[in-house]
Amino acid sequence: MSVFISWANRLLGYTPPTTPADQPRVRADRNSHLAHQQLLAKAEAGGIDLYFEGDSITRRWGALDYPELLAHWNDTFHGWNAANFAWGGDRTENILWRLENGELDGVHPKVIVLLAGTNNLGRDPGGEEVAAEVTRGLEAIVAACREKAPEATIVLTAIFPRNDNPAVLPTIASINANLAAMADGDSIRFLDVNPGLTGADGLLLEEMTVDGLHLGLKGYQVWAEGLKPILTELLGPPAATDHAPPPTGDPSAAERSAAQGR
Repeated sequence: MSVFISWANRLLGYTPPTTPADQPRVRADRNSHLAHQQLLAKAEAGGIDLYFEGDSITRRWGALDYPELLAHWNDTFHGWNAANFAWGGDRTENILWRLENGELDGVHPKVIVLLAGTNNLGRDPGGEEVAAEVTRGLEAIVAACREKAPEATIVLTAIFPRNDNPAVLPTIASINANLAAMADGDSIRFLDVNPGLTGADGLLLEEMTVDGLHLGLKGYQVWAEGLKPILTELLGPPAATDHAPPPTGDPSAAERSAAQGR
């Protein structure tokens, strides 16, 4: 039904009202629905101790359609039973919908790593009102995680700077300060790897990013080095074997590959 509504809105030129960042909202496109089904199956497979959530920046790290990044993911997290539940283009309200519709049900991870919020920023400078709105969305995601996985430690990752829109850097800084204040150092941790990703101007270093927004291999290595001490503390050293379910990818990429093979 949501796919039909999206089609009808486009046909009629209707733009639905914006959903608040802390209220769940389903993505209307078919590809997101297919990805949701894949992620539900991944959740049901079990064997997950380390659960990653977020948008495309997180998703690319452990996705089939980014094999070089997936190899780095495997090298970094093998033995910690890690699974990636992020989805590209998601705003906080979309992540909240996915969490409230089965993607964390019965998983019982020991650690949840969250990086989200950049897609809520838009193209305008934003300011404190936007920072407060995005913070409410992230607080809602944390609350959903605590409800679904009360024993898990949540690692809040600071939003990365955006070279494609430097005007939002002060807003990102405000959100990250709010995230730091949310952390209690115990069940909620705050991880800020931005100093290792940026230059003196506060922008992502060229070698850390592929497009001014998404990370490249060197950027993910910086994130990995920030996570490893926390994960070792909470999960112990990586085991020799890994029990996480297989990675998923972009359903549309799989369909294109299948079509080319015919």
